[in-house]
Amino acid sequence: MANSKLTNPESAVWKNKLFPWQAPAKLNLFLHITGRRADGYHLLQTVFHFVDISDTLYFDITENSNISLSPSIENVPDDENIIIKAAKLLQRTTGTKKGAKITLQKRLPMGGGLGGGSSDAATTLLALNKLWGINLNKTDLMALGLSLGADVPIFIYGQTAWAEGVGETLTPLLKAEINPKNWFLIIFPKINVNTSAIFSSSELTRDKLPIRIRDFLNGPTENVFEPVVAKQYPEIQSALNWLNQFSDARLTGTGACIFASFKTEQEAREIAAQAPEKWQSFIAQGCFTTPIEELLHN
Repeated sequence: MANSKLTNPESAVWKNKLFPWQAPAKLNLFLHITGRRADGYHLLQTVFHFVDISDTLYFDITENSNISLSPSIENVPDDENIIIKAAKLLQRTTGTKKGAKITLQKRLPMGGGLGGGSSDAATTLLALNKLWGINLNKTDLMALGLSLGADVPIFIYGQTAWAEGVGETLTPLLKAEINPKNWFLIIFPKINVNTSAIFSSSELTRDKLPIRIRDFLNGPTENVFEPVVAKQYPEIQSALNWLNQFSDARLTGTGACIFASFKTEQEAREIAAQAPEKWQSFIAQGCFTTPIEELLHN
């Protein structure tokens, strides 16, 4: 998935400010809601699977405590940006006096259900934990990440996993249990989904019976958000209808991206070439671990 020169610390100076830290996308291979906690959070079951498209972050470490991000994300004030929140949270928690100038190359669509913001935050925690010389363990970083968002821990965990709770209780899947190298065609219909409205919809199924990993491997599953999102956003329904002609299409997360699996890159690219130009398409290969997991444990 990642260039070996980037994952081997002896052949790449990863402390250099120009070193690229990859923040990969994820897909939800299914997504059920099994109940609700007393605090209102939904209890989920899902499988998080990574793909080899990503945002890229660069970190220039400073000896003062200032945290900056460039370029700024349109319509997102810096103090609300999850990358800056992650860096400042790590500062407050550990008392480090160091700072960072962070550069972001954004590729993953915002609000696409690919976990771009959560992945950026997780990569920030992992990178600065190493670059600042803090060296918190993964469990502690995952706990910090959870305070930023329910999807952040999986990107710190760094491996395809079965998830429960609000998404933070993770069980690793074996390569024998899931094909880690499938090719995916991911389509972004360029729609912004109002996640809060979807979660509060009266039509959302919240009482799926809990299943086990073997049930997922051997039986039918679904994304319970898909019918709700498709009903409220006709363009997403249109994209699902189109992609279903070629392979079983599914919404990831609460959308707006949809995806389908193919056996070869060529097949995925041939289908992508037929997609309406009004949509954005990504060709991606499934990955069992993230680039940063490989980097930090090579």
